[in-house]
Amino acid sequence: MEKRVMTDSKRRKGLMAASALLGGVLVLSACSGGGDKAGATDGGDSTSQAKVDEAAAKKTSEAQIKITPKDGSDNASINNGTAVTVSKGKLTSVTMQTAAGTAVAGQISADKKSWKPSGQLERATTYKIAAEATDSAGRTAHENASFTTVSPANSFIGNFTPEDGSTVGVGMPVSINFNKAITNKAAVQKGITVSSSSGQEVVGHWFNANRLDFRPENYWTGGSTVTLKLNLDGVEGASGVYGVQQKTVTFKIGRNQVSVVDAQTKTMKVTQDGKVIKTIPISAGAPDHKTYQGQMVISEKFKETRMDGSTVGFTNDDGKGEYDIKDVPHAMRLSNSGTFIHGNYWGAKSIFGAVNTSHGCVGLSDTKGAKDQNTPAAWFYNHSLIGDVVVVKNTGDKTIAPENGLNGWNLDWAAWKSGSAV
Repeated sequence: MEKRVMTDSKRRKGLMAASALLGGVLVLSACSGGGDKAGATDGGDSTSQAKVDEAAAKKTSEAQIKITPKDGSDNASINNGTAVTVSKGKLTSVTMQTAAGTAVAGQISADKKSWKPSGQLERATTYKIAAEATDSAGRTAHENASFTTVSPANSFIGNFTPEDGSTVGVGMPVSINFNKAITNKAAVQKGITVSSSSGQEVVGHWFNANRLDFRPENYWTGGSTVTLKLNLDGVEGASGVYGVQQKTVTFKIGRNQVSVVDAQTKTMKVTQDGKVIKTIPISAGAPDHKTYQGQMVISEKFKETRMDGSTVGFTNDDGKGEYDIKDVPHAMRLSNSGTFIHGNYWGAKSIFGAVNTSHGCVGLSDTKGAKDQNTPAAWFYNHSLIGDVVVVKNTGDKTIAPENGLNGWNLDWAAWKSGSAV
């Protein structure tokens, strides 16, 4: 029998053929999309896909972070409108900064459920917030937002008097002057409350689109405390113009002092709690420059001030003021139009209590320099508060307009209430 010997070349050819055959089987098996067991095991059916989705879901944190204002907001509040909260988890980190990179301080609550900035934000500024939280399984969630606060052009503020913590007279109204015209008066007035510890009803009155005053029917009760609350943040005062103030102000009402100036008798009787404590000789407006009549409230006090007649329409032919006194002592404003009750050192002492000689003010005897504390003007100045009432009568002139200064007491209660928007 012939012995066959396989050469190396034939052996290599045989191995190559076997390898090609096996390779074809393997490729066919790997690429098969059929329904055999091999294909099912590798995730080709819907049951396997559901298992994949379930496994992916288990890796996602359940913590749900909410950032207010929402991402992309503009005209956002600068006060209490910014917050980060989380449900189904706890906050681990919150950072807030301006677009320029300036960090904003804030604090996560004790229960780690919320975060707020520590102070008021700036207007017309873009802020970015990045928040991180974990759920009960320790899985982390992230949320980011960017928003822009309301601009000065799209916001309004109210400048108010009296000041927080001050003590004022019984005639002092709460007077608010807005820096932009208010067209939605009802919404703005609803955002402001004024109350008194005395229980007096307090009502607001709009003098115009920019000014809103509050007062009770009668003078404030002496010794009471008045509270002003401005809740105007986000209130739309006019189309596209929003409030930004969130503030509480309290002030004290002092003793009840009302002084009555009688231009006919040329005296002023100063009363406290209804009792006359001093009678002072005065000189009111001359016949051609009569003093307004009515209830007036002291709105400013100056130990010395300049009075130039040209600023209130009293001019000579050359346009200069009929008077220009640079050091009027112990002056207290009664109107915006220039009515004061003040010391007079340039007039003869004999005019006080005898002749009305002024350009419309009420003058009291005084000395130059406002240093002599024994003069009638110094005494009255030292015993007067912002908000004290000075009633002027028998001048022969008209009653002062209620909006001229803080003199809304010249409207009766019905007329006052008719100016309320709510």
